[in-house]
Amino acid sequence: MATQTGPSYLNPSRIFDTLNAYQRTMALKAAIELDIFSAIAEGADSVAAIAERCQATLRGIRILCDYLVIIGFLAKQGENYALTPESAMFLDRRSPAFLGSMARFLTLPEILESQKNLAEIVRYGHPTQHGGDVLETENRMWVEFARSMAGIQRPYAEAIAGILDAKAGQKWKVLDIAAGHGIFGVTIAKENPNAEIFALDWPSVLAVAEENARAAGVSSRFHKIPGSAFQQEFGSGYDIVLLTGFLHHFDPPAIGKLLRKVNAALAQNGRAVTLEFIPNEDRVSPPESASFSMTMLGATPAGDAYPFSEFNGMFQAAGFSSNELRRLPGPESVIVSRK
Repeated sequence: MATQTGPSYLNPSRIFDTLNAYQRTMALKAAIELDIFSAIAEGADSVAAIAERCQATLRGIRILCDYLVIIGFLAKQGENYALTPESAMFLDRRSPAFLGSMARFLTLPEILESQKNLAEIVRYGHPTQHGGDVLETENRMWVEFARSMAGIQRPYAEAIAGILDAKAGQKWKVLDIAAGHGIFGVTIAKENPNAEIFALDWPSVLAVAEENARAAGVSSRFHKIPGSAFQQEFGSGYDIVLLTGFLHHFDPPAIGKLLRKVNAALAQNGRAVTLEFIPNEDRVSPPESASFSMTMLGATPAGDAYPFSEFNGMFQAAGFSSNELRRLPGPESVIVSRK
C-alpha cells in the first residue's frame, strides 16, 4: 500500500509553536519574578511547598511548573520538581552565575512593542511606531540594560581581557565607548593595575558603571565622559578602544564615521576591540548570531548583524591596518583591529 504524502499530511506544529512562543517568554519571566528556581534549590520541591514559598496559588504553581518542565527548565519525578543543570547555574538567585536579571531588560515594553508591528517595519524599512527611539538621548532603557545585563557579559569581558593580555600590566589608556554597565573596562582595570579607564555613555548610565567600578575596587582609575559617542570629543592617545555591543545599532555610513573618530583617538599601534553578533557570510548561521538582525530590524532605524567581511571593509576604510576575527563560545565574537 502506497504511503500518502503531500501538504495535507505535513505537520503544522512548528507554525503553532512559533505563534505561541510568547508563552515561553512570559512563563520564564514569571518564574524568575516569583523566584521559583531559588525556592526549588532551597528544598521546596512540591506544588504546596513552592506555592507557600512563592506566595502563589496551588493551581498557578502547578500549571507554571509543569510548563517549565515541558520547555526544559525544570525536571519532574512523581509530584516533585527539580532544577535542570542549566537552571541551577543560571536561574537560582544564589548562584554566582545568576542571569535572571536579564528578564527585566529583555521584556521591557519598548523591546516587546518593537516586534508587534513587524510587517509594517518590513514594508517601510524602519520602525514607524515603536522601537525607533531606542537611541535617543538618555533613553531610560539603557539604565535598565546597565543594571540587568552585566552578568551575561562578564565572560565576554574576561575573554577580551585575556585576548589583550591585560595581566601583563602594561600602562594603558582605555576608552570604553557606550560603556553601559562598564564591565568590559572594569574587568581590564581589575586585571591590569596600570590601566586607566575612560567610560563614555549617557550620565544616568555611567552612574551604574561607576557603581560597578567602585564594587570592583577600581574607581580611582575609572573616569567618566558623559555624552554621545558621535558628538563627544574622545581625546587622544588611547592604547585600547572598546566597542562592545554598539556598532550593530547603526548603518555602515554611521559606523564608518565613528570608526574614523576611533582611529584618530588611538595611539600609534593602538587597538580597537569590537564585540558583536557576527554571522557567517550566508547571514543565516550560526542561528544565535544571525538572528540578532531581527532584533535590530524591530528596534533601530538602520541597525543590523554584519558578517566579518563587511566589518573588515568598514574598518579598512576608516584607516585600520588589520582586523582579526576571534570566535568565542556563545553568539558573540571579537574583532581586534590595529591602527
